[in-house]
Amino acid sequence: MPSFAAQQSLFRAYDIRGSRQQFTNDFIHALGYAFAHLYQLQQNTDSKKHSAKNSKINSENNCQSANKKTIVVIGYDVRCDSNTIAQALAHILSQQGIQVIQLGLVTTPMMIFWAEQYQGHGIIVTASHSAKDILGVKWLVNHISPSSADIQALYHQLGIDNAQNPSLDSIAKPIYHKQQQLTANQVASAYSDAITQVFKQIYQHNNQLLNQTAEDSQLPSSKLDLVVVIDCMHGATSNIAKPLFANFCQSVIMLNDTPNGDFPAGNPDPTEPQRLKQLQQSVLLHQADIGIAFDGDGDRLMVVDNKGKVVTPDHLLYLLATVAVNQRPQSLNASLSNAQVLFDIKCCHHLPKLITELGATPVISKTGSSLMRQQIQNSGGQIIFAGELSGHFIFNDGYFILYDDAMYAALRLLHWLAKPLPAKPNCARNLADIIDALPIIVSTADHYLPLPATALTDCSIVQQLARFCQYLQQLVHATSAAFITQPDPQAIISCAPSICTCSAKSQYMNLEQAQKLLPLGTKLSCIDGVRLDFAHGFGVLRQSNTSQNLTVRFAGDSIADLTDIQTRFAALCRPFNEHLARQILAIVAE
Repeated sequence: MPSFAAQQSLFRAYDIRGSRQQFTNDFIHALGYAFAHLYQLQQNTDSKKHSAKNSKINSENNCQSANKKTIVVIGYDVRCDSNTIAQALAHILSQQGIQVIQLGLVTTPMMIFWAEQYQGHGIIVTASHSAKDILGVKWLVNHISPSSADIQALYHQLGIDNAQNPSLDSIAKPIYHKQQQLTANQVASAYSDAITQVFKQIYQHNNQLLNQTAEDSQLPSSKLDLVVVIDCMHGATSNIAKPLFANFCQSVIMLNDTPNGDFPAGNPDPTEPQRLKQLQQSVLLHQADIGIAFDGDGDRLMVVDNKGKVVTPDHLLYLLATVAVNQRPQSLNASLSNAQVLFDIKCCHHLPKLITELGATPVISKTGSSLMRQQIQNSGGQIIFAGELSGHFIFNDGYFILYDDAMYAALRLLHWLAKPLPAKPNCARNLADIIDALPIIVSTADHYLPLPATALTDCSIVQQLARFCQYLQQLVHATSAAFITQPDPQAIISCAPSICTCSAKSQYMNLEQAQKLLPLGTKLSCIDGVRLDFAHGFGVLRQSNTSQNLTVRFAGDSIADLTDIQTRFAALCRPFNEHLARQILAIVAE
């Protein structure tokens, strides 16, 4: 049996992803059996739960339930070899008694949509926004994305020959199921029709708030009076975006909308520097109202305003949160005392205040859209919207699937923009004017730095920095009468107990130095790396979940504020790693 030690690095925090050379035939074959084992285990668990719940029902019905076949939908992105891998996985799953429904070329959210039509099981062969020589796989089990532990468990399953595994035979007798292949039109039209129904519901909700009649609750007879430019980056949205958006908008101009796994215009990553230049120029050329860009598998969104300026993900998150809060169904209004909006730790310092002004509660989260989805699913409906700096945005207001669907998020924004303001009943909202009215953000990009090696210690640079910041903050607070008499419950966010055994004696500072670096009122969060919020900006340093890098971002209300915060972080990191401190100071604003 082949060893798959070389493939262990493919199994990352959120998915399987890595170089094309590592996706050998043996690995793909073993992966297919691992997925078969995974889905049949889930079916066996579901059958046992159903039988226990319905133990009083006659045995014939219980037997029918236990024999209910497992259905898995499978799709793929535009990359060379993605189709081949998807076909191989589908064949193995079918051999193992699983009913496979092939979707063909789809976005990841479209795969999720179709999985939701059945049992919530689905696989898509995609490497998202990565370069053309990278392949990958994402999947869903019982409506839930895998955790890091689930992904590692799948890797360990590779060493088991499922075809001869007694435990697998006891779960489900392998009976070949003929695969079902849906046409591209079937796949796209059902997805588009479901989105159309969403906007009918939203218009009905809005009209109910205005006490209008049921006859007025249909979609407007005319399309949205907007000129929209869309860059598909030759990715999986290429075939579906134009007909979908043309169904709602009067004028849709397409860029890079031919599926091409060689990505001739560049990596399908709208957050890369310079990647939106073509979109910006096209918006200005066509005097468009908005420019929209999707990544390779259609789960990330970036936007350009009508003046050709890139809208920061922080501001875009706020706009979409505004849509979610203002358009939530009446059933949610009745059940929620205070809706929550989730944002990841790399988002700017202005967001909590802006979200509070919407009438919602801001909640900070670890980075990772799959982690956010799990947090939403465990929130009991309290979190109605979530977003992160990388362009993943998730609506949880009951209208559509619980997933970061970039095309759907863009359409929600377009319908909101097209809705006239009371003061200007004949004019749509001007996106540039809206952005100009928001707080200024002077920031660096989400920057990657090589992970420094740590000598003579068993803890990482991030752990060392977290302990140091906690020490400095405790020192400042302990000597402040104001803090003692009027403690700020948000001033110190408790961190997980550290297992660090390194000596921190060289990092200890006196009170004056501590007060200069972390003034009273500075907020520290260690839920995912180290984040510090100051009066006029913030900074974050964390270890990437997907590579051996640190990710850092700094923002301020001005260039001077940004420089000040970078200087503070450099001073905090210098005792541990001088080179890292210099790298932080060298990062320039976007």
